[in-house]
Formats: sequence, C-alpha cells, structure tokens
Amino acid sequence: MAALASTLIRQKRAVKDDQANRPVANKRRPCPKSNKSLCQKQILVLISKVRLCGGRKGRNEKRPDPQLKGIVTRLYSQHGYYLQMQPDGTMDSTRDENSSFSQFNLIPVGLRIVAIQGAKTGLYLAMNSEGYLYTSENFTPECKFKESVFENYYVTYSSMLYRQTQSGRCWYIGINRDGQIMKGNRVKKNKGAAHFLPKVIEVAMYKEPSLHELPSEPVSPPCKTAKTSDSPSLKNGRKEAPKAEAS
Repeated sequence: MAALASTLIRQKRAVKDDQANRPVANKRRPCPKSNKSLCQKQILVLISKVRLCGGRKGRNEKRPDPQLKGIVTRLYSQHGYYLQMQPDGTMDSTRDENSSFSQFNLIPVGLRIVAIQGAKTGLYLAMNSEGYLYTSENFTPECKFKESVFENYYVTYSSMLYRQTQSGRCWYIGINRDGQIMKGNRVKKNKGAAHFLPKVIEVAMYKEPSLHELPSEPVSPPCKTAKTSDSPSLKNGRKEAPKAEAS
C-alpha cells in the first residue's frame, strides 16, 4: 500500500510540473475603441459621412450671394410730390401716385444707411460735392444716404459724404413747393422740403451692391442730374464748362 501511494504522488507531481513548464498564451488586450458604446460608434460614422458629403458638395457648388432685405417704395414729399426718376435718368417730381417711374428700391447698405435705386432704370441716386442730385450706373460713396426719422414721423435722407464745412449741417434730398429738386446744401431738415413719407409697395431681397470708387475725370455716357432752376450741365456729378452761344 505504501508503494502504491508513493507512485500516485509522483504521478501528480509530474503532471503539475508538466503544466508549469508549458508556455502561457498572452492575455488579449481590449481595444480602446471597444470602450465606446454602440450609440457613440454610430455618431462617429454619421459625422464622417456628413464631412465627406459636405466636402464633395462644396467643390461643385458656389456659396449663395448674401441677401439684403429692402423695400420697393414711393417717396412722397410733404409738399405733395413724389420723387421720380425718368427713363433717361433725370430726376424730377410728379403728383401722379401711379407713375411707375416713382418707384424706388431702398437697399440697406449699413446701419440706417440706404442706397436709393430706380426700380425701372436700375440707376442709383447720388449727390455730388456741390449738392446736386444725379444718377449713376455704379454704386459709389456718393450714393449712400443716411435715413433718419424726424419728429413728425417723416423721413429725411442726407448725404453720407458731404455736409457744411463750418457748421457740419447735413445735405438733404429735397423737393420745394413748386415740385423742383433742390440742392442738398440748401435743404434744412426742419423744413417740409426734406420730409418724405415712404409708401411701401412690397418687401424684396437684394444683392449687396458692389462699391465703386469715384471717377477722377468725367466719363461717358453722362449721368443725368436733377431738374432744378440753377442746375449746371453735369457728367457723373461733375460740372462741365458752359458752351459758348452761337451769335
């Protein structure tokens, strides 16, 4: 019995020693990504698809032009006239409230700053350095007007570029009692000539006008000036020398 017991003990020790000498396989390390939940994995896949689609679309499509919210309106003077832009670009006034040439696009180009564009002609209203109104095919600094609400709820439009040198008084768009367009430096903001009531026709979206520099010399074709009793001949808002009369 003692011999049998010793034999069994030796066999168990041999089995243990054999198992101890076997190479142990490396433990499997978890992947860092495996810690993320299924929802997080789906979000990552969705983001990668959106980036891929967005990159492809950006290459083929151009960004939309910026849109400005303005109005189509008629400017009704306190003296009973509508400001009007004739087909040739000449500025005058009319009492006809149904005139299609009295419609203007008021386009916001800054804080309380507007561009006034003829709805039919596409020309911009401008004021030159002598206070005369004229029309221009290009949008220039002379085409910017500050829009202000007066005490009587009428609106005034003053040049953003020019004013009185000494007093600093603004130059305004104005229509006198006879319906004539006035020089900006002769219009006072507290007089009815400078007061307009915008009669809104509709709200519209516009592209931002491209700002052009003022021409250093007159260019052709000439732009029309307003019909006033003392208006000289103008080209792009610049005065021309008077022509000699034939004898």
